Amino acid sequence: MSSSSGFSGDETAPFFGFLGAAAALVFSCMGAAYGTAKSGVGVASMGVMRPELVMKSIVPVVMAGVLGIYGLIIAVIISTGINPKAKSYYLFDGYAHLSSGLACGLAGLSAGMAIGIVGDAGVRANAQQPKLFVGMILILIFAEALALYGLIVGIILSSRAGQSRAD
Repeated sequence: MSSSSGFSGDETAPFFGFLGAAAALVFSCMGAAYGTAKSGVGVASMGVMRPELVMKSIVPVVMAGVLGIYGLIIAVIISTGINPKAKSYYLFDGYAHLSSGLACGLAGLSAGMAIGIVGDAGVRANAQQPKLFVGMILILIFAEALALYGLIVGIILSSRAGQSRAD
């Protein structure tokens, strides 16, 4: 530990914290990208047969895009909490931030996969049977809720950082 630089805490701890911030953003954006691409293919395919339904069928694409914002929120929360020169940053804090980022990121990835698959099949089915629209939206909402759960858990876990020792 280099006490001459004014660093306090564990020197490797910020690595885990920053890894958590990166994991939140990367995995959430992977989910958003997959959901956007998969449901976008469905919208394009459906738009050939029923072009008047294209704007109504954009809902899954928008919902998939929101997943990236969840990861961005957690990444910003984590990265602003890492300042070892101002406050001691221990391994407990790094692991709390890592788990926070992984919770949000992996929940966003899985929600993006669900939104992509449901969005693709849903907009195609909606083109053939308009009564399926409400059911598709409900399924998409429940898939989005999975990412929201990850965001909530990520915020709670991130708030645990800094509680390892009394400074």
